[in-house]
Amino acid sequence: MKFLDQAKIFIKSGDGGAGAVSFRREKHMEFGGPDGGDGGRGGDVIVECVANLNTLIDYRYQQHFKAAKGDHGMGQQRTGGKGDDIVMKVPVGTQILDEERDMVVADLTEVGQRLVLLRGGDGGFGNLHYKTSTNQAPRRGDPGWPGKEMWVWLKLKLIADAGLVGLPNAGKSTFLAAVSRARPKIADYPFTTLHPNLGVVYYGQEEFIVADIPGLIEGAHEGAGIGDRFLGHIERCRVLLHLIDGTQDDVAEAYRVVRGELEAYGGGLESKPEVVALNKCDSLLAEDIKDKLDALEAECGHKVYPLSGVSGIGLKDILGTLLQHIKESKAEDPGVVQASNAIGASKRGQEGFFRRRKDAVEDPDAQFEEGYWGANGEWIWYEDDEDEDEDEDGDDGADEGEDVIAGDGTEDVIDDDEDEDGDDDDGDDQPNQ
Repeated sequence: MKFLDQAKIFIKSGDGGAGAVSFRREKHMEFGGPDGGDGGRGGDVIVECVANLNTLIDYRYQQHFKAAKGDHGMGQQRTGGKGDDIVMKVPVGTQILDEERDMVVADLTEVGQRLVLLRGGDGGFGNLHYKTSTNQAPRRGDPGWPGKEMWVWLKLKLIADAGLVGLPNAGKSTFLAAVSRARPKIADYPFTTLHPNLGVVYYGQEEFIVADIPGLIEGAHEGAGIGDRFLGHIERCRVLLHLIDGTQDDVAEAYRVVRGELEAYGGGLESKPEVVALNKCDSLLAEDIKDKLDALEAECGHKVYPLSGVSGIGLKDILGTLLQHIKESKAEDPGVVQASNAIGASKRGQEGFFRRRKDAVEDPDAQFEEGYWGANGEWIWYEDDEDEDEDEDGDDGADEGEDVIAGDGTEDVIDDDEDEDGDDDDGDDQPNQ
């Protein structure tokens, strides 16, 4: 599904039905009098916030939405029926702005929230309405009132607890894939991410939402690169995670560029709590990591965390720090919508990175001495020259009866009842767990 976060549409409420001019004509009723009914009211334009949408793609191929007209009045004092309403369904976090984008008409942040944008026109009066003692045979029937129309902008701002910012190729998508079940596109060229991605992170018994947006470059507020149009998706975040590519020569300059774009954009991003991390530490030497951490701390004025989304180094510290900022922000400003409730993240259907690590081995906090954790939660062994030589029988060098942890976290049990002639005894094979 194509991601679309803004659309311009035309909306119009229904016109009211006309009143009827009618007189009662029946046998033996010499003075029947007027009996024309009023016209029906036009349909309303209603916007509804639903939970099963995450893009405005429905408004890409249809830009005009018009409610039905009201029915005309009829004789025998019959009032016309109301026109059908038109209901536009939008995802959580959608803002409705006027044509000039100067005024926010509505901000929908809760599932089930409904709002009448334009009310339908009232129906016209029939001649029965004008009957009086001095005007016993009125011949006046009014037309219905016209509906209202306007152009509006729909702008989607994703609701997340933490937002990822940084230059292109800073490792934001890799980090999101490492800590959640999200699978954004990951490649070794700039602007791999072309639209925002959301991921649900589980940390112990807690959970929060992380938003990944396309990278920023110098001059993004002036339209350079993809620009800053996607920064609106992190305006609702409670904390920002600023990732710095550790393989760059000048990490302090990379930090200044992104901070300058955030300040130029405004929207309160420059004042949000920020956690800075030096990413891709698995590709650096220990002395280089120390020097670049010192340079970043001197530039930003607070602690900088070493991180590697590929090998898993520092992920637990980063997630714990983000969760602490989120809790503090919720305590200070509980009125801000909670992302987990807004987009249905409380449905625990995804385990996350640390849960998969816990299922793989008994000690999820083991040091990376004989291997490292992959981005999908699998354990990857370091290559050992001594174990490269395989046995003559074609096994992988493991002792008989020894459990071997596969790359996906499952255990393959080696049959230890193999006969000397190489044939297995019937019924002794143990299935893989």
